[in-house]
Amino acid sequence: MTPAPRLTCGRFDLELSRPLVMGVINLTPDSFSDGGQFGTLNEAIDHAIKQIEAGADILDIGAESTRPGAQEISVENELARLVPVLRQVRDLGKPISVDTRKPAVMRAVLAEGADMINDVSGFCDPQAVAAVVASRCALCVMHMQGDPSTMQQSPAYRSVVDEVSAFLYRQVEILQLAGVALERIVLDPGIGFGKTLDHNLALLRELSCLEVFERPVLIGLSRKSMVGQLTGQPVERRLAGSVAGALASVAQGAAFVRVHDVRETVDALRVWRAIVD
Repeated sequence: MTPAPRLTCGRFDLELSRPLVMGVINLTPDSFSDGGQFGTLNEAIDHAIKQIEAGADILDIGAESTRPGAQEISVENELARLVPVLRQVRDLGKPISVDTRKPAVMRAVLAEGADMINDVSGFCDPQAVAAVVASRCALCVMHMQGDPSTMQQSPAYRSVVDEVSAFLYRQVEILQLAGVALERIVLDPGIGFGKTLDHNLALLRELSCLEVFERPVLIGLSRKSMVGQLTGQPVERRLAGSVAGALASVAQGAAFVRVHDVRETVDALRVWRAIVD
């Protein structure tokens, strides 16, 4: 029997024999879904504990909104939001991912014990590569067309699957040449990051084409606008659509699903696995 793939993830060595659930912890006042809900240290810590109790395999902490139209914040502001929470949740027994695109923030959170860096800009900045290369952290390499402030204005591709796949392949090569072990890399096609609904659906239907170098794929579509477009529901009523999207993504081969609603997603995956296994 072929052994299950694994991911080197900082202090952890994750076995990917089943899909893993990444719980979202937003520390921003302006995120599209739950901005401002976990603005105090105690609120953020309580939310993290509840996500783990609900079955999260990994937590993803973000302190800068990357919703469409979002503006960049300073390194100082981002770290002021991140570091106090990271210090409190890093010893809860689960890997901690930090969602950031700033090399200075990457260095600081790795020094504080972060296990994964989730970079929506895909480590295109050579300084970002330099910030992570010497650590054991996992790297989530995401595709984004443009930047958050402009990415949804007029996204266009000749072939979205081919172009996203080529980008991911190129970035993995760059990371390997810099000295990053392949076992540390996760790939994310960037659902909603410079894509229309049709682009998102095409990528989700062809996830196997994105497993370049046979690296695991992470999908984050929880509560996003594509769910609203397909269901007609506002963000606060996108639970059912988000869970359906997570299950469909796993069925297409996703190894990780990044979600806001951990308990419901974990339950749905447990039933799905019982049936298909």
